[in-house]
Amino acid sequence: MTFHGHGSGVPTVNEDDAVHDGQLSAAGTAAWAEPAVPASGTRGWMRWVGPLVSLAIVAAAINHFRGSDLPRIVALVPRSPLFWLVFAAAYFAQPVMDFVIFRRLWAIPAAGFPALVRKYISNEVLLGYSGELYFYTWARRRAQKTGGQPGGPAGAISTGAPFGAIKDVTILSALVGNFVTLVMFIIAYPTLKTLSVGLSGRTLFTSVAVLLGSSLVVMLLRGRVFSLPRRELAFVAAMQLIRVLGATGLLAVMWSLVLPAVPFMYWLMLTSLRLLISRLPLVPNKDVVFFGVAVLIVGTGSGIAPLLAMMAALLIVVHVAVGGLLVVSDLLGLEDRA
Repeated sequence: MTFHGHGSGVPTVNEDDAVHDGQLSAAGTAAWAEPAVPASGTRGWMRWVGPLVSLAIVAAAINHFRGSDLPRIVALVPRSPLFWLVFAAAYFAQPVMDFVIFRRLWAIPAAGFPALVRKYISNEVLLGYSGELYFYTWARRRAQKTGGQPGGPAGAISTGAPFGAIKDVTILSALVGNFVTLVMFIIAYPTLKTLSVGLSGRTLFTSVAVLLGSSLVVMLLRGRVFSLPRRELAFVAAMQLIRVLGATGLLAVMWSLVLPAVPFMYWLMLTSLRLLISRLPLVPNKDVVFFGVAVLIVGTGSGIAPLLAMMAALLIVVHVAVGGLLVVSDLLGLEDRA
């Protein structure tokens, strides 16, 4: 079950992400200039991107859910209101943090939150970075043509060039994820080394080398890669770190609420290992490897297998429900009125 979203890119990542946005650094202007979009006719086709993405989300989520044992899943879902509060917090962790980030960078209006939810779900159930592509089209439609100065149209965002900020936020999400993964690897390696789950030391260290190498390349070329000022980059990185750690902790709390007999420290260890395994680029069959780790840590009689199946199916059901609400919103034209 993934709550942090984003596909793989540069640096390597699963996922699982400015006020001065249009002011690219002198070194990087040529390499990362805003893609040219014709002024005439742009809004005509861009307004259909949101509804099409919403329909694609619903269709893809239903396809993922096909063949699942719905009655069994429903029977396993906790009835505790606390579980649902934690689930909601974990589910919306990424859109909320993205909203905090772009609120600071662009003064994004409240209408941007549904767009960020659609961005998150797109990355989860469609292609990697499809959410960023959608969000870019949304931002282009909303961008003020006054260079971020007061007096723009209602619901506009304070940037004329959203590409740079979206790129920087996505790359920083990857870098922070890589940093957390490397720390998790150092902590968890003694445990992984003793578990027979089909992970060779060579695969582990090669994957870590890829993560470290890609991160170092980005940092060495940061003057050409990043567009935002250093202060804004630090803020974005801090928010991404809070998101990753918070989502991991919330997932542990959820699993603990479903199977309270298992000590909470085991769940915290499992969610941390899950984050680590999911982000190692050269590890095949990540779900199988994680399931093997989970069974070895909490035991075959703990109910871990039904728990993981239930949580995965529940996430898909919620994707369908939220995607359906977005479709209704699109049909009613609520976004255009905001």
